[in-house]
Amino acid sequence: MSKQVTTIEWKEDKLFLLDQTVLPNVVAYRSFDTIQGVWDAIQDMIVRGAPAIGVTAAYGMYLGAKSIETSEMSEFQKGYKKIGEYLATSRPTAVNLSWAIDRMIDFSQKNDQLTVDKLKEQLLEEAKLIHKEDEEINYKIGENMLSLLSDGCGLLTHCNAGALATTKYGTATAAMYLAQEKNWDFKVYSDETRPRLQGSNLTAFELHQAGIDVTVITDSMAAVIMSKGEIDAIIVGADRVAANGDVANKIGTFNLSILAKNFNIPMYIAVPTPTIDMQTKTGAEIPIEERDSNEVIKGFGEFTAPKDVKVFNPAFDVTPHENITAIVTEKGIVRAPFEENLKKLFE
Repeated sequence: MSKQVTTIEWKEDKLFLLDQTVLPNVVAYRSFDTIQGVWDAIQDMIVRGAPAIGVTAAYGMYLGAKSIETSEMSEFQKGYKKIGEYLATSRPTAVNLSWAIDRMIDFSQKNDQLTVDKLKEQLLEEAKLIHKEDEEINYKIGENMLSLLSDGCGLLTHCNAGALATTKYGTATAAMYLAQEKNWDFKVYSDETRPRLQGSNLTAFELHQAGIDVTVITDSMAAVIMSKGEIDAIIVGADRVAANGDVANKIGTFNLSILAKNFNIPMYIAVPTPTIDMQTKTGAEIPIEERDSNEVIKGFGEFTAPKDVKVFNPAFDVTPHENITAIVTEKGIVRAPFEENLKKLFE
């Protein structure tokens, strides 16, 4: 595990983030000490991946708290809520963002008997706790996922739900790291994941760094690889899971689920429970971020289509629950009927 690249660090009263926009060519960290900087880091995808966004948001909420100049608790609470509303606008789909913001605000309100200065100190400790919990959650997800796999298996993943999308181990990749520790012989195929190429820039980068056998393919090659019998399971992460088991993940995941059904390959979703949004009934209610057209037509530095052509660029799609074999969390493995069994996780 020492070969894993660290995504998020808190030191010197600053937040240090691995700049994922310049990987795999440059490994560089950027520091942030303001709420505005954290907003930009999330929006510009310096940090990305739902769990990592959640941890980043928690530290961002502490930095926001530091900027509130008042000793009156009621004024502090008003200002703190506004900071949360502001940070929530950075990206709409990843529910871990709002989850972390809400948790920090709730913690603040429950501890309003403290002085403002003492509360600010405790908010930092709560952010650190969220950070620590993410590592523990990812490890448990890996253990649960590993029980569904076997030595010698071939795996396919999409986008990046690895250590770079979390604080350690990853969600979709956690079982891969644990399998490596057990000296399993296995192979991973990583979809390139257009248009931002997180599968090649990030997933292939981190798995290769860790010494895992990984092969990059373009998204359009997945069917061929499956037809050759190379894939025993598909493992992806998610940015939000609806109460009925519908899953929002990086664009292209829906395609994979259709192919998985055709070739009778299990489709596994690896997520921490904070990614499960029981307030959102179905995938149709999940807000889907649409990003800049240049990601599609100028993703390689030069225009690859007419400058003024129409572009549709949703960052995510929704995989219907009937295409999913199991949702694997730190609390256990959930199978259909998802609406009924997801509820049990929170009882």
